[in-house]
Amino acid sequence: MQLSTLRSWALLLLTDLILLWLLQRLLGVLFPPGLLSLWLEGAFRIGVLWEVLSLLGGFGKMGKLLPALCLSTPLFLSLRALVPRILSAPPVLLASAPWAWRLVAYGGGALGWVVWKVLSPEAPHSAQEKEQGPENKAMMWRLLKLSWPDFPFLVAAFFFLAAAVIGEMFIPHYTGRVIDILGQDFDPDAFATAIFFMCLFSLGSSFSAGCRGGLFTLILSRINLRIRRLLFSSLLRQDLSFFQETKTGELNSRLSSDTNLMSRWLPLNANVFLRSLVKVIGLYGFMFSLSPRLTLLSLIEVPFSIAAEKIYNARYQDVLQQIQDAKAEAGQVVREAVGNLKTVRSFGAEGDEVQRYEETLEHKRQLEWRRDWERAVYLLLVRGLRLGMQVLMLQCGLRQILAGELTRGGLLSFLLYQEDAGSSVQSLVYICGDMVSNVGAAEKVFRYLDREPQLPPPGTLAPPFLQGLVEFQDVSFAYPTHPTKPVLQRVTFTLHPGTVTALVGPNGAGKSSVAALLQNLYQPTQGQVLLDGEPLFRYHHQYLHSQVSVVSQEPVLFSGSVRDNIAYGLDSCGDDEVRAAAQAVRADGFISNLEHGLDTVVGEKGSRVSAGQKQCLAIARALVRNPRVLILDEATSALDMECEQELQEKMLQGGRTVLVIAHRLQTVQAADHILVLEQGEVVEQGTHTGLMAQRGLYHRLVHRHLEA
Repeated sequence: MQLSTLRSWALLLLTDLILLWLLQRLLGVLFPPGLLSLWLEGAFRIGVLWEVLSLLGGFGKMGKLLPALCLSTPLFLSLRALVPRILSAPPVLLASAPWAWRLVAYGGGALGWVVWKVLSPEAPHSAQEKEQGPENKAMMWRLLKLSWPDFPFLVAAFFFLAAAVIGEMFIPHYTGRVIDILGQDFDPDAFATAIFFMCLFSLGSSFSAGCRGGLFTLILSRINLRIRRLLFSSLLRQDLSFFQETKTGELNSRLSSDTNLMSRWLPLNANVFLRSLVKVIGLYGFMFSLSPRLTLLSLIEVPFSIAAEKIYNARYQDVLQQIQDAKAEAGQVVREAVGNLKTVRSFGAEGDEVQRYEETLEHKRQLEWRRDWERAVYLLLVRGLRLGMQVLMLQCGLRQILAGELTRGGLLSFLLYQEDAGSSVQSLVYICGDMVSNVGAAEKVFRYLDREPQLPPPGTLAPPFLQGLVEFQDVSFAYPTHPTKPVLQRVTFTLHPGTVTALVGPNGAGKSSVAALLQNLYQPTQGQVLLDGEPLFRYHHQYLHSQVSVVSQEPVLFSGSVRDNIAYGLDSCGDDEVRAAAQAVRADGFISNLEHGLDTVVGEKGSRVSAGQKQCLAIARALVRNPRVLILDEATSALDMECEQELQEKMLQGGRTVLVIAHRLQTVQAADHILVLEQGEVVEQGTHTGLMAQRGLYHRLVHRHLEA
């Protein structure tokens, strides 16, 4: 132990001895020896020693010793005085007690402090954990603000909560009253009155509890819906790099589990907290009116219950978080395996996926077993403590009945109150830990809600007419997940309206990155992409994507009808426009052969239609918007040449700008202009004939295609 700490302890002990000597002189004159003087002595000692510690430069661990040091003796002797015919206590004032008793008092205080430190989890010491208090308060305030639209329902719910609790507290009182009436000279009027009020409070509390539960359930569902909508809306606004860094299972866990936990904070946690708090105060008030001695004796159970609940809550919240993570991991395995079933089956990896899923389930099962085992041990200890207290209360209550200090009905009422008060204290301690846990879940959700997407400010340009001139000016680009690996380097080219430009090159040359930049999915790290002379990010989001449409090689269809997929994202799109778009891509033929025509459900990811039909529907979805710029990323690979040529002719109608990314030679040859990419740079550009004459990269790609 450091020298400064020893000096502090020595100074504190010397101050306490001097203080005890002064209190012996002062309290011995002003007050007779007794429990009141004992508690006054403890209060004076705490105040003076607290000031001494503050002058020594802080409280530290010694500050935690003060309550045990100064109040252990008055608490012990007060509890002894509750038991009748106990051995005579020693002198109550520690200042006037023998030195042996002073040493016992100090030893008892130190022992109590050690026991509390063993039973209590360690307090946080890191700077991050010390900052959690203000952060939790801020989270609670934000949760209250989220619940503000439900304020009228909350007022009604808390009114019925108060009515239900008050009614419940009067029932044991009249139960004991009935027992006393039956045990004495029977009074029919008093008996009828007691039964009437007992039924009245029972029915009133039951009705109020039902209304309270219904209102809080309604509030919980409204808050849950509001939080999920806000979170889902925030996720859809994030940049694509966010989804590359964040697992889908984690996002799904935030949207399901965490939103449920945080939405419970006010309608469920606050409900239980206030109900338990009001009941604890009211019940102990009734208990004290029946028997102050039994009430003080029943308080012995409270610190042990709180300590056990505190330890259990800390461990329960930890294992609960691990179970939530295990559930998210298991869900991620299922989504990956089922979503990529063709790949799993083509590699014969069904057994590996089953084993991976079993491992995640086994991990979750072990965590749940640990949770249930710890709860069983906790319930055993709590019920054993409660049973012991009931036996002690019955013994002391019997002595008071024999002494005429308490009636039989009063003892019954007291025992009913005590059982309810013990449950309420446990609920109060548990719900405090649960509220902190739910605030932790809210912190994760608010982290996503507060995240600002790494995108420029939303644009406002929405001109009535767009020519469709696209310019890449000295564009360089690297994905946010790999900022040191550029995929495009100083790319410059122009896409003119009314022309088809083909983009070719080896795998990894940057073709898909060009299409992503043209859709404004990412921002160039250098240079700019212009549409009619304006940077893409200056255009309004919905307007830009109504003028720039894309069709990929494996288009995504949603699990709705054919009509819903063609008109996807459009607020007003009639059947005539849908049919015209389908006819333009020659999809009307197979649509009419479907069972329900435009109302036919295509299945999840378009599983009920063929690959060629999916591409036709995706092209129709793009053309129904009548875009000025159309991007085709291997969009016609599943179509025959005749159908592809007809589609290209219709795509150019109206002077539309078309960018084609293709490997099919016939598609590239039909283009008006060809751009050749290699390692993120435009190395060649021109017509098919001119590029073949240069005998460069394009020439090698064509011959490689012919040889294949």
